[in-house]
Amino acid sequence: MPPEDASRHTLRAAVLGAGSWGTTFAAVMADAGCTVTVWGRDEKTCRQITEDHRNEGYLPGVELPAGVTATTDVRAALAGADIVAVAVPSQVARRTLEPLRDAIGPSTVAVSLMKGVELSTDRRMSEVVAEALAIPQDRVAVVSGPNLAREIARRQPTATVIASTSDATAQLVARACASSYFRPYTNRDVVGVELCGAVKNVIALAVGISQGRGLGYNTMATVITRGLVEITRLGLALGADADTFPGLAGMGDLMATCASPDSRNHTLGGHIGRGMSLDEAIAATGGTAEGVKSCRSVLELATSLGVEMPITHAVVRVLHEGLPVDQLAPLLLARPHKAEGA
Repeated sequence: MPPEDASRHTLRAAVLGAGSWGTTFAAVMADAGCTVTVWGRDEKTCRQITEDHRNEGYLPGVELPAGVTATTDVRAALAGADIVAVAVPSQVARRTLEPLRDAIGPSTVAVSLMKGVELSTDRRMSEVVAEALAIPQDRVAVVSGPNLAREIARRQPTATVIASTSDATAQLVARACASSYFRPYTNRDVVGVELCGAVKNVIALAVGISQGRGLGYNTMATVITRGLVEITRLGLALGADADTFPGLAGMGDLMATCASPDSRNHTLGGHIGRGMSLDEAIAATGGTAEGVKSCRSVLELATSLGVEMPITHAVVRVLHEGLPVDQLAPLLLARPHKAEGA
């Protein structure tokens, strides 16, 4: 459980991952009063964060709070941390975290900033974090919502959801990131919040592909709305709370990711729609578009549960099975006629 005296001292946080979202969340926690150390692999980036209070590679033009420093020494970053936020690509999370089990304090809380489902295991990221660090689920929290990193880094107002099976853990993380521009809400539905974060990336790819082909807002609205149905269907099959899906972690995050040019998944989908190969689109997008890999693990999970997810299936076929992009929309519209709520 979180330390009982956590409210009596300045929280110390470590962020694993010096990309756009990891750096942004570090800045959010510093603005909330925490002392924050970011771990990154690139020495130049870490030095720039510490000395210049910038991360020009991922957040150009953004000044970071003085309370954020960075290091390439992961154990130094973790030393004495009350909270460890994990912002590495979801498919490398397990092998990144497993060697660090002995560096995590006995009451340290781990926070997953990742949005994906692990290939080969179909584990959600909170499960991966708990297993990799060998800590109980009640010391793990998930952050998810309409949280585009570049907007938050510029201190534009937004809200988020912090989900944990432990109210004390969720409240500790909420305290660590609450500020005048970042409003956390707590939630016990870890399954629903995580699935929303993972699957919305896949839906954003579909929206991007359709817009890359020149299709308009009617198509976008159709894909977003039916995408939410897919997310809800899978979540309910796994025991999630139905109230999560129309909320910030569900519809809120889905709308932001599907509509914003700052969304890497939307951007990559647009490149695919305009005729790039997957490798070309990844290179042109820069950074990690989690939906590219997660679409396969999400589909595997849905298939194992007997849940129908036609948009997700179509994205997998376009990205990984050679389906021509021009067949994406007709494939979805050619589905059998039925009542909307069926």
